[in-house]
Amino acid sequence: MLDARVTEGPLVSIDEPPKTREPDDWKTRLGRSATSVAALVDRGVLSAAELQLLDAVESRHKTFVSDYYLSLIDPADSNCPIRLQAIPDINELNDDGRIDPDPTGDNTHRVNQALIHRYPNRVLLTPTHICPMYCRYCFRKVALNEGQIRYQKAVPAALEYIASKDQIREVILSGGDPLILSNKRLGGLIDKLSSIKHVKRVRIHTRMPVTFPYRIDQQFIDALGVSHRIYLVTHFNHPRELTPLAESKLEMMRNAGISLANQSVLLRGVNDRPEILAELYNHLADVGVRPYYLHHLDPAPGTTHFRVSIQQGRTIYRDLLKLLAGPDRPRYVIEVPGGGGKVDVDSGAVIEMGQPGRYRMTSPLTGESIVWLDPSA
Repeated sequence: MLDARVTEGPLVSIDEPPKTREPDDWKTRLGRSATSVAALVDRGVLSAAELQLLDAVESRHKTFVSDYYLSLIDPADSNCPIRLQAIPDINELNDDGRIDPDPTGDNTHRVNQALIHRYPNRVLLTPTHICPMYCRYCFRKVALNEGQIRYQKAVPAALEYIASKDQIREVILSGGDPLILSNKRLGGLIDKLSSIKHVKRVRIHTRMPVTFPYRIDQQFIDALGVSHRIYLVTHFNHPRELTPLAESKLEMMRNAGISLANQSVLLRGVNDRPEILAELYNHLADVGVRPYYLHHLDPAPGTTHFRVSIQQGRTIYRDLLKLLAGPDRPRYVIEVPGGGGKVDVDSGAVIEMGQPGRYRMTSPLTGESIVWLDPSA
């Protein structure tokens, strides 16, 4: 249930004009989101003194957070893990020079604005760059400033490319958040992908069940035309995000036959304790969501304050494994810089080279090794 801070405000235009919306339509609810630092001041999340301080942050990294997610913040805790993920912070300006606007190497493998083909048998399709929340640790923070029209125009050519490559068995929908699309557009996209015979699976990556679970309703389920080919990966980072409302939406999708998994990001101050991660993964397993990945944070602009070192991450992960049953254990992975793919952090693919913070990483795609300096060491 939304708290007392929910106010009527200007609607955020997503796909349809406001006149077509019902009073409790998910787009109407999302239209009440805070889209500026000033709006967060008005709602009592930030003080007036912080407004001017954060102007420089907002000029570089956008603000967008739903009233639902704001309601999860503990107002008495300045280090609330929900707050840290959602609210702009002056530390986002503290980049140390060892950053990359494209840390996962998307552009190296980009077919067009909407399509990335990194692995031989699967592609990443990004039909939108818009999200229901601009997470402060996002590795695509730079891309969020790009124009939406470029993505929309690139989708038809992306579909033609997928249809022309018989080796592509899986299409991953990401962004942005693909669930920001209307049911009609999202369902139409799923239908087109499902009509391509060699595409055996469609995987949807979304943070909507976490930051705005109202998006999941029966109309959404119907639009997917759910079959065994649909997988959905959620992005829960902290057990406090698994609210009764979020759980009910996960149950709705599970009952409809959607296979659910979760990936998290290891974030300093948010979930960098094995006990917190164990609570999260045990809870996810209890509600039928398979733990999938625990990501080591990519060194993107504006995320320095969220980083843990490889050494710290390995210690956290090893202690975490002691607290989880085998099926409930996620893989702890890091992206090889330059688009080399994911490797397990606690494996022979990531070897410390004698000097603290200096590692050799081996790409699973090319077999080539690179020397990588841990920005947090």
